[in-house]
Amino acid sequence: MNTKDNTVIDPTSLGKVAVLMGGRSAEREVSLMSGTGVLAALKARGVDAHAFDPAERDLGDLRREGFTRCFITLHGRHGEDGTVQGALELMGIPYTGPGVLASAIAMDKVMTKRMWIAEGLPTPRYVCLAPGQQTPEHTRAVPDELGLPLIVKPPREGSSIGVSKVRGYSDMQAAVALSVRYDPDVLCEEFIEGEEVTCPVIGTGEQARALPVIRIVAPDGAYDYQNKYFTDEVKYHCPSGLPETEEREIQRIVLASYRALGCRGWGRADLMIRASDRKPFLLEINTSPGMTSHSLVPMSAKAAGLSYEDLCLVLLASAALDNPA
Repeated sequence: MNTKDNTVIDPTSLGKVAVLMGGRSAEREVSLMSGTGVLAALKARGVDAHAFDPAERDLGDLRREGFTRCFITLHGRHGEDGTVQGALELMGIPYTGPGVLASAIAMDKVMTKRMWIAEGLPTPRYVCLAPGQQTPEHTRAVPDELGLPLIVKPPREGSSIGVSKVRGYSDMQAAVALSVRYDPDVLCEEFIEGEEVTCPVIGTGEQARALPVIRIVAPDGAYDYQNKYFTDEVKYHCPSGLPETEEREIQRIVLASYRALGCRGWGRADLMIRASDRKPFLLEINTSPGMTSHSLVPMSAKAAGLSYEDLCLVLLASAALDNPA
């Protein structure tokens, strides 16, 4: 296969490939959908690819059964947070996506924000409530600092799991209670009124490039778990329809955010464009983005001239180790 930049990828040279899917996180269902799609795509391109669910099998089987690289379609904890990446590093099996440190930082939205703020990148103001700070007195004080409405979410989950939009002081305690079902810490974030966009990145270092921006229009602004994966109510615009200067600025910020965390391989950043002044704000970066039929990286790649199957092959060919022997 020839990629868009004319790099030739021989599927048979990629060896025996494990598509890691499922896992134990709250995003298991989505991961299985992503993995099923990637597996079918790789097989269609002639790759010797096999499904592998770490929730049902010992990771040591990867080495025992002669797998030479892994395509990670695990989402959330124990798959996107550096833990599986560390195990693969120890076994010397190259894998897709960022390495141990970048994965661990990106999985934690509070740590990610701290890195971005240190680099001068725009992200909404926030308050983090540790377990000892989740009293009614503490939680009721958060809107005084961030304003209303605001967003409450678990800092180490994805797919909009455990997320609440708080419109009044009386809603804070219930939102915190929902969030702590998924994470002992709670991230409270300034709500940015405006348009939601997302922008994927593929590549490493100076070779990394931002793909076309996708503008997301959800029913009543509710881009939640149900609407993300199980309805067709959300409208995705790619090309985004944004002014060219805005699109380029978003791509610049996203590349800077990706490099600031030390990401490689691929990722996808989510942002809000503030309606009042059109300023973009980084929300989070996903280091193992979804690859389902509703997913956004394949949509953006298609707009850039890369089919789903070829995207999977390009990502698999980029599999690497932080510290190769």
